[in-house]
Amino acid sequence: MKKLFLLSAAAVLISTGAFAQSTVVTTTGTGHAAAVQIEPQYRTKIKSYVTEHRVRPVTTKEKIVVGAAVPSDVELEAVPADWGPSLTKYRYVYSGDRVMLVDPGSRTVVQEID
Repeated sequence: MKKLFLLSAAAVLISTGAFAQSTVVTTTGTGHAAAVQIEPQYRTKIKSYVTEHRVRPVTTKEKIVVGAAVPSDVELEAVPADWGPSLTKYRYVYSGDRVMLVDPGSRTVVQEID
């Protein structure tokens, strides 16, 4: 029993260290307005991508905010793989110097990266 406990504890410590090296995406909340938590180094990478690739911001009548649906006339961009494998299920919109992660099924903004 003691060996099983030690092996379990070692497995948790090893997996925690490996997990820290990957993109951490945690959804909180319920429904379509669940927030996505992104590690700071990936936030920096995302901001750099927008600048380096000169992504043109979209202009809308209303401000695009977390929890709201992106208008249907706004094109959603694919999330690049180097933003982390757990983010590729989302799309993004660049608006007002902010990258907004969007659930493509509902077109709901789930996270703002400013």
